[in-house]
Amino acid sequence: MELGITPIVTSGMVMQLLVGSKIIEVDNSVREDRALLNGAQKLLGILIAIGEAVAYVLSGMYGSVSQLGTGNAILIILQLFFAGIIVICLDELLQKGYGLGSGISLFIATNICSGRGAEFEGAVIGLFHLLITRTDKVRALREAFYRQNLPNVTNLLATVLVFLIVIYFQGFRVVLPVRSRNARGQQGSYPIKLFYTSNMPIILHSALITNLYFISQLLYKKFSGNFLVNLLGIWKESEYSGHSIPVGGLAYYVTAPSSLADVVANPFHALFYVVFMLSACALFSKTWIEVSGSSARDVARQLKEQQMVMPGHRESNLERELNRYIPTAAAFGGVCIGALTVLADFMGAIGSGTGILLAVTIIYQYFETFEKERATELGFFGF
Repeated sequence: MELGITPIVTSGMVMQLLVGSKIIEVDNSVREDRALLNGAQKLLGILIAIGEAVAYVLSGMYGSVSQLGTGNAILIILQLFFAGIIVICLDELLQKGYGLGSGISLFIATNICSGRGAEFEGAVIGLFHLLITRTDKVRALREAFYRQNLPNVTNLLATVLVFLIVIYFQGFRVVLPVRSRNARGQQGSYPIKLFYTSNMPIILHSALITNLYFISQLLYKKFSGNFLVNLLGIWKESEYSGHSIPVGGLAYYVTAPSSLADVVANPFHALFYVVFMLSACALFSKTWIEVSGSSARDVARQLKEQQMVMPGHRESNLERELNRYIPTAAAFGGVCIGALTVLADFMGAIGSGTGILLAVTIIYQYFETFEKERATELGFFGF
């Protein structure tokens, strides 16, 4: 699963942008149009998986092709390609209704919650192990809370704190009253959450950074002496994980500082990262409401089609009233998501700030979906 969900996420982003910019005309009320769009997205995902698999092998990511041999190189390409196909098929399976939510969200949450790779001890196990085996309990506690290169108790507490903060902010919303124009007494509400676009700004930001890393690493392996390539990113192999990490160029500056000590040592890097994260999340959030059909204009049209109006407002003023809330919620919610990501990174939450925000918001979405399903079932049985 070297390629992960990058092919299907990238294909989804491209298709949404094409639809939102009206380059491709799609009527979501027509079943055939939705099926064609879904099929085109899957086909584009397959093509991206093939392209990335070939690029990985030819760039020397697994060694030079001459050392691997033609047969082994083809087998690696096929392995990467079929792994991408499996991810696409699993996503399609969940979209058909065999499960809750989308496959992409489930894969992201599972990947983040599965851990950071091979580690000898976790934070809690390490705490008890050090307290039991060490005679100097104060030193044991200090090591358990602040040890490097392994999860420590401080990282765990920071992760829990960020989790609680995100759950708290999920409850912030503005509820607009609506009523039916035809059926008297039928009241309703349209909630506008602070996180109006949910975790989409983080998903889009993560996809952008992943593709930037992918392109930068491929170019650096082939043309490491080129000025423009070095401007895009300079890479070296980590002593602890064995993976390549950015140490210079644009790829380095859009990567979160590894610790507070790194922030103090290189304040320009930290400042650039904060500005980039906040502005990117706000921009992605504002753009997403336009391309996904959730802007004030689209919501006003949907309410009119459902014969719903806002009490005290003319039907012609519905879009203007929604414009007071939706763009602000999208932009400010995107900034808040970015700020929470930066906070998680600087506090040293386990994994990364982006990963924690994605995991928490996706798990919360599954909780909301489960509650809606349960409420529907209880209502059906008359409880």
